Amino acid sequence: MRIYLIVTLLAVSASAQWIKYPTAGIPRNADGTPNLSAPAPKLADGTPDLRGIWKQPNGVKYTINLAADLKPEDVPMLPSAAKMYKERQDNLQKDDPIGHCNLPGVPQVNAVPYPYKILQVPGEIIILYEAVRTFREIFTDGRPFPVDPNPAWIGYSVGHFEGDTFVVETRGQNDKSWLDSGGHPHTEQLRVTERWRRIDFGHITLETTIDDPGAYAKPWTVTYPLTFVPDTELLEYVCTENNKDVDHLVGKTPK
Repeated sequence: MRIYLIVTLLAVSASAQWIKYPTAGIPRNADGTPNLSAPAPKLADGTPDLRGIWKQPNGVKYTINLAADLKPEDVPMLPSAAKMYKERQDNLQKDDPIGHCNLPGVPQVNAVPYPYKILQVPGEIIILYEAVRTFREIFTDGRPFPVDPNPAWIGYSVGHFEGDTFVVETRGQNDKSWLDSGGHPHTEQLRVTERWRRIDFGHITLETTIDDPGAYAKPWTVTYPLTFVPDTELLEYVCTENNKDVDHLVGKTPK
């Protein structure tokens, strides 16, 4: 299976600027290396501290197929969604939105093998994504979702803490994005629930539930790790810069 998103992603070096500039205030071993097994930090008010640069460490596994760890029966597509998914697979994903430099939606934006920085401030958590150079605002000030929101690529996110777990719900995404570059579809009825749990200093477990009655017969859940990336910063990413892939996104060609 040819996945054009991979080519687009790899067109830019994954190494960040300010390489090896020490991250201040993190636990270190006697030899100066970051101690990723140290206890998970908390803020002064006892709230779990999610700040830092994180990366999904499994390469493009979940970028290609968000349901890579699940059985087909665990992802029960409705007939219309199954038809769309098959068409995208048969056509070699030539219409992959990210391959054409559009924004990834939630949850795909978390699954790409590029780092992202979490900022935690009163009333919201902000995530800066290196891939496609976008961001999310997750409001933690208790506000409700907007009434009849204008559908957006990233949607609208609100979150709260349940013990040591940060629970985020996202609604209001348009149906232009895909759940992954393999073509799992969704509709504007999509609701995504993320559960972020920092299990120690250097590791987060991210559990994501897809609930879309317009595309799937029941909700389904995927879980994968995130790893802290120390001593570096994000790289500027311009998808259209030197992007030579679009002309080759032609799908199946006649023999």
